[in-house]
Amino acid sequence: MKYIIKASSISKKDASMQIKQSEIAFGTTPESSDRLANPAELFLGSFSACILKNVERFSSLMHFEYSHAEITVSATRLEKPPRMDEIQYELLIYSPDNTLNINLLKKNIEKFGTIYNTVKLSCAITGEIKQILN
Repeated sequence: MKYIIKASSISKKDASMQIKQSEIAFGTTPESSDRLANPAELFLGSFSACILKNVERFSSLMHFEYSHAEITVSATRLEKPPRMDEIQYELLIYSPDNTLNINLLKKNIEKFGTIYNTVKLSCAITGEIKQILN
């Protein structure tokens, strides 16, 4: 598979990227730091999207039902060289389904997630998945 995105910025203003039919604005100036996502947050957003996409994918393969899922991701950034050093996540799966195997789901996410596997080559990842009965 190949992926293509397009991004552009305006000097002293902000930037955006175009992905298929979506446009995502992001900040490149100090003035937008409280209003728009920065590149590090977009990176963590991509990590989150990978995990959530795999929840959907594995719900079919593992035959479990869920109403929704939520993920919270935090990261520690090092200064020299600037990079992500550690990523932690908590994934909540809202499901009354007693067939949901949390350990197998976590194993599958960690084994088959494209972004997850790319990121784990460069920094430590720790995570927890919890089932919320609803």
